[in-house]
Amino acid sequence: MKNILSILFLSVGLTAFSQQVESLETILNDKISIRALELYDNKVWYSGTDSKFGYVDLKDYKTQKQIKLSEEKLQFRTLAQDKTSFYAINIESPGRFFAIDKKTLKSQVVFKDTAKTAFYDALHFVNDKLAYTFSDADKDQMLKLAAYKEGKWSMFKNNVKLNEGEAAFAASNTNISSSKKYLWIATGGKASRILRMNLKDEKFEIFNTPFVQGESSQGMYSVDFFDNNFGIAAGGDYTKQDANINNIATTIDAGETWQIQASGQNAGYTTCVKIKPGSKGKEIIAVGDKHISYSSDFGKTWTKISDEKGFFVCQWIDANKVVLAGNNKIAVMKLKF
Repeated sequence: MKNILSILFLSVGLTAFSQQVESLETILNDKISIRALELYDNKVWYSGTDSKFGYVDLKDYKTQKQIKLSEEKLQFRTLAQDKTSFYAINIESPGRFFAIDKKTLKSQVVFKDTAKTAFYDALHFVNDKLAYTFSDADKDQMLKLAAYKEGKWSMFKNNVKLNEGEAAFAASNTNISSSKKYLWIATGGKASRILRMNLKDEKFEIFNTPFVQGESSQGMYSVDFFDNNFGIAAGGDYTKQDANINNIATTIDAGETWQIQASGQNAGYTTCVKIKPGSKGKEIIAVGDKHISYSSDFGKTWTKISDEKGFFVCQWIDANKVVLAGNNKIAVMKLKF
């Protein structure tokens, strides 16, 4: 009887979301918190707690490998890649920049930030030769960036000063985004603003947003851009996860102005938002600790397509599949349209 009831319950749940979700299959169970994903060689790669780094083969879920980047119990919330290596930075000071060879999976520390305030929130490759990562600011409140150029990491000087209490959230490695022309960084806390850098001259402009802000737990947690103009940001307040006022916004002018979307009509606190490749910004997936949501109209309206809890980060595999990760698991969701 218990099995029958479980099947019936699952059927009812899937029916409720049947317009979008075909299946949701867990492909990794482990004692780990994962907040960063990369796709390469038909595999999903992850970094997480306890210095863990590994992959699951998307063609054969049973084919998996996991290694430890350090004997220390480091916590990784970043992951990115170029043609030959993956890169991951731990959040504790000192911040160690690990490079992991894609062929051998041998790792080495290629750069260090020894500042006591070092806490790297996101790492993003613009292309194979250029990457940026940023940390919590030092006492001077200046934006703290490191850049990867010509195969080497170094600190990146800039003149951006953050407001008192303005920082960023290492929630899903997605509060940096880029296009051919710009790099965007989304901040949060007592101020939630967009920092936009022109990639040609590396000069910054700063734009205010109407996002919920003012408390250390509030603001933008994730941002994604389709092109030089259209982008979406999502977040909220991790201490009030059901709150859904002023926590999703879009821009059509490269981040200069933002329009609040679905305020009071979305699933709440969101840690990761990703535009579907090929949709020109129209189709978007979003996840938070308590939901998986989907928009088919450029983020204007949202449908909660799953009540599955504990996901922090997501990535489109193809037009119909999304990989998700978070608390002790990685899963693949198949969608139908």
